[in-house]
Amino acid sequence: MTPRPASIPRRRLIVAGAAAPLALWWRPAAADAAELEAAIRGFAGAAAVQVGRVTLDIAPLVENGNAVPVSVGVDSPMSATDHVKRIALFNERNPQREVAVFHLGPHAGRASIATRIRLATSQQLVALAEMSDGSVWSRRVDVIVTLAACIE
Repeated sequence: MTPRPASIPRRRLIVAGAAAPLALWWRPAAADAAELEAAIRGFAGAAAVQVGRVTLDIAPLVENGNAVPVSVGVDSPMSATDHVKRIALFNERNPQREVAVFHLGPHAGRASIATRIRLATSQQLVALAEMSDGSVWSRRVDVIVTLAACIE
């Protein structure tokens, strides 16, 4: 009788195969937060990020993360001496942290934008506004997503 070669039990192989995509997708929340802060720092540069002047309007509970409406407004007179230069939107758990950057000027009239974004899962969104004086203002919002998007 010939000895059988060592083999992996079928049940262990099935479990490992099912867990492999999850292991590739799952990452610690601390890594996501660190990447979010690095992306924010890349936008703000040396300026201190202050809380206020920015409103971030998004539903706190999102049923489907495929097309989530979001709007950002900034308290600014939009004059030649005091206006919003850029508005940026960042997320914590999507594959790309920087969702969008909008460039404005004093002739824009209003410092507000609206768009739709995809959300991979429940996470924190951050809106930043860079003013003409170089200051950067922010607003953070937590969003719960029941049906995730962009996890591929």
